[in-house]
Amino acid sequence: MSTTREQPIFSTRAHVFQIDPATKRNWIPASKHALTVSYFYDATRNVYRIISVGGTKAIINSTITPNMTFTKTSQKFGQWADSRANTVYGLGFASEQHLSQFAEKFQEVKEAARLAREKSQDKTELTNPALNITSHQVLPSPIISSNGPGEDKLFRSQSADVEITTEKERLKKMLSEGSVSEVQWEAEFFSLQDNNNKLVAALHEANANVDQWKKQLTAYQEETESLRQRVAELESQGAHDSSSENNKEELNQTLEELELLIKAKDEEIQMLKSQKCGRWETEGEREETLQKLQELEARNAELERRLHLAEQTLAETLAEREKIQNEVTKVAEIMDVKIFELSEIRQGLAKLVESN
Repeated sequence: MSTTREQPIFSTRAHVFQIDPATKRNWIPASKHALTVSYFYDATRNVYRIISVGGTKAIINSTITPNMTFTKTSQKFGQWADSRANTVYGLGFASEQHLSQFAEKFQEVKEAARLAREKSQDKTELTNPALNITSHQVLPSPIISSNGPGEDKLFRSQSADVEITTEKERLKKMLSEGSVSEVQWEAEFFSLQDNNNKLVAALHEANANVDQWKKQLTAYQEETESLRQRVAELESQGAHDSSSENNKEELNQTLEELELLIKAKDEEIQMLKSQKCGRWETEGEREETLQKLQELEARNAELERRLHLAEQTLAETLAEREKIQNEVTKVAEIMDVKIFELSEIRQGLAKLVESN
């Protein structure tokens, strides 16, 4: 697997571009969104690469050499040429700081590639004595005869060269197949990493929404409790109020306000019901909140029933009060007649006393 041999040493996010091969001037975007661009180090081959994968396709697969140069063309854009890929890559970063970090890492990796190449050349010179021969030393030329052992040695040397060439081709093929396999594994790894980041972001958003709905539910419970207290006050006022017409108007106004509050709460319940299916992620919290909503709906129904009873009680009380007022008026009229008759009787008695 590629991750055991080749490890990422630096990663960032950028928009990837490639130079237009036709004009060599215009930039062609490699993807619609920013991609992950990483430096990889292959410890087995002692090489450094810049790799970026979009979906299942390798957008950048550039081996860094000491001759490469990364150029900053603006505050947030940089580019480098890859002669092996016969193209020029361009990266657009979100900030100048990200561009500077990528450029510094490019310089570090370029220097490391130079040291690795020099170290490899030193090892080659130590293992091949023919490279240590100075220019003034002359090797004796082999004696090749037309017939005999010299011709046999020449034939063996040519056969060995053919075998070495075949072995090199086989190794190149194996390396190319290994690179394709590495790119596929890298594509799968970055795809899984992106999916994991999306799931984590969705989980954080769901938790934030649940906390917000809990706060709204607490506020709704407090408002419902306040509404219950106002209904209780209304019932108390309906049972004991028998004073004046002003109290009646005030009570009617309070009833209208309660009806508006109940209507507003019903609308909030409907809104929460319409939103809950799309945002709640955990089954336990959803069931708990649904139960609380059902309890609140039951309490609102009870409040509406009690409000209706209070209205009926108020209407009956007002009717009874009007009946009592009518009876009192009648009794007062009768009393006035009786008082008038009594006053006439007293006047008559007084006249009889005076005449006697």
